[in-house]
Amino acid sequence: MPTDSMPLQDLPCLSLQGSVLSQPKKVNKRKSRGCFGEGLDTECTPTELIQQCSPRHKHQRLISKGKENDCNQFVLARRPRKRKESVSGISWDRLPDELLLKILFYLPLRDLLRMSIVCKRWHRLVFDESLWHSVDLEGLTHMGAALQQVLKTRVQRLRCPRSFVEELHFTGTGPLQIVQMDLSSSIIPTSALESIICRCRLLEYLSLEGLQLSDAIINSLAKNPNLLQLNLSGCSGFSAPAVADMLGSCTSIEQLNISWCQFSSNHVKSVVNNLSSGVTHLNLSGYRESMTLDDVKALVVRCPQIITLDLSDSTLLMADSFPVLAQLQSLLHLSLSRCYHIHLAALTDLGKMFPLLSHLDVFGLMHDGHLPTLKKELPHVSINSRPFSNIARPTPAGRTVGLFTDRTMWNKKCRLRFKP
Repeated sequence: MPTDSMPLQDLPCLSLQGSVLSQPKKVNKRKSRGCFGEGLDTECTPTELIQQCSPRHKHQRLISKGKENDCNQFVLARRPRKRKESVSGISWDRLPDELLLKILFYLPLRDLLRMSIVCKRWHRLVFDESLWHSVDLEGLTHMGAALQQVLKTRVQRLRCPRSFVEELHFTGTGPLQIVQMDLSSSIIPTSALESIICRCRLLEYLSLEGLQLSDAIINSLAKNPNLLQLNLSGCSGFSAPAVADMLGSCTSIEQLNISWCQFSSNHVKSVVNNLSSGVTHLNLSGYRESMTLDDVKALVVRCPQIITLDLSDSTLLMADSFPVLAQLQSLLHLSLSRCYHIHLAALTDLGKMFPLLSHLDVFGLMHDGHLPTLKKELPHVSINSRPFSNIARPTPAGRTVGLFTDRTMWNKKCRLRFKP
């Protein structure tokens, strides 16, 4: 049979060598199998021949795992890859208490209280005594519950002036750790104040200005031998013997402000006859008909180291008290405002009698026109430069910072402060 009439599959494998399509191409990297390997690159290669010479397909292994391959039914299921756990983050739960306390130390009061409700551990850490060393609650209304909670934290410096305090109900009887406390001009029941003061034994600085007190409170103050500064200005409700016992026990007092209290002459005598010899700053102003020359003499004998003395509004004092006061050789600041029986002419002799005197307050004793004459006679004395007394007060009266009240307490600020 002529070759041009033969079927395509019967043609010899070399019959296409002379055609254009039989020109050699790039050699396949795969090894050819069988005797027909050379003709597979041509266009006219039979399909069966290609299938015969092509490499066998790799069959996927069937691994019968799981329910999807039961009953000889193959199901191709792709399992999700297991996610790798993140190791870069740090869990709060793994941090030690010491490190968490360091972090909590820098939080303000409001945020600290919010964190206390996260979990039991954080609640315990938030109320750790190391975080509540000094607290300022000024501006907080209905302070009873908050004050009770703060006292449980063993706070040492507590500031809450001009506050409203309800009844306090302490569950424990242990002593408080308060060293400095300011409750000035607050509204607080006497019984609640007693429950606080009677648990204090470490007080060094205390201001109860304007509060209603009792003999029980004064007797409790006598149990604080380290008391250095005490402000009882404007207080009432305690007896003369209680004051005498308290001053006789608190021998470390250096600054005492006991002005404008509801005192009788017996109260004044109890003060001047029982003061410690270490008192250097004393405010006994406001006793118009109770402060006498004999009281001044007793005071000078008891407290020879006085540096600042305020006897303002003592209307019984006259110029004959100057030679007695001149025995105070360390006196730098003297206040005699509104002591109306002291003559203006007698004031000009103060420069000679008090060589170290640097401040003199005589408000109400002269007209403004006479003030330049007195300043000329006392060139080294500052006259009427301090209208308010700062003796034993936690925050000097009239001091402001910008538009806000100065919130320092004895020249230091509290770390935790309530911000309304």
